Amino acid sequence: MSNHTHNDMRQMTALGRSIEDGSFAIIDAEVGAHDFPPAEWQVVRRVIHATADFELATLMRLHPDAIRSGVAALRGGCPVVVDVKMIQVGLNEDRLSSYGCKIHGFISDEDVIASAKAANSTRAIEAMRKAHRLGLIDGAIIAVGNAPTALLELVRLVRDEGAKPALVVGVPVGFVSAAESKEAVMGMHGIPYIVARGRKGGSPIAVAILHALLLLTTTTGEAT
Repeated sequence: MSNHTHNDMRQMTALGRSIEDGSFAIIDAEVGAHDFPPAEWQVVRRVIHATADFELATLMRLHPDAIRSGVAALRGGCPVVVDVKMIQVGLNEDRLSSYGCKIHGFISDEDVIASAKAANSTRAIEAMRKAHRLGLIDGAIIAVGNAPTALLELVRLVRDEGAKPALVVGVPVGFVSAAESKEAVMGMHGIPYIVARGRKGGSPIAVAILHALLLLTTTTGEAT
């Protein structure tokens, strides 16, 4: 794709781009030598840019197929299933829709809330189950920034019901089950993932990862 499309994705003035590029140069200088291949570094650097938290350079883990699978899924118009509306609000919906991608989040649906109350579950769990019932998980990018129970339920759906997402972006922030949910994602067989180990995470990190993947779709997207 053209560089024009790339600039459309960033939706910036020349000054805005120069500021962002300056930020990236600072990040590169402060991190120094690292082991991330170029395309993976594009993702990790954008996460640091969104948080100003350099510890994330040591916490981010990317499955060897994460970039390739995520970029291919986006180019193919995959569903993007999110755990909370904050991710949806942060995403560039025009860029996603240009590929045919739609964002799906069910955590506020009345049937999801009712199911969670009836089963003494969580809305995040029931929302993930609804996505699976609707056939939205297979081949999708799943982005979890807030709810560890959504991530744990996704792992169960993969293990017990054969769900096959193209990529799991597992970056819930928190103190109860957050770290454990990410380790569970890393333990899945054959499912690409991008996670931030430990307690750190959040919707801005999920958004940063997805935007980095969208930018990679405008280049070769195959480099790892």
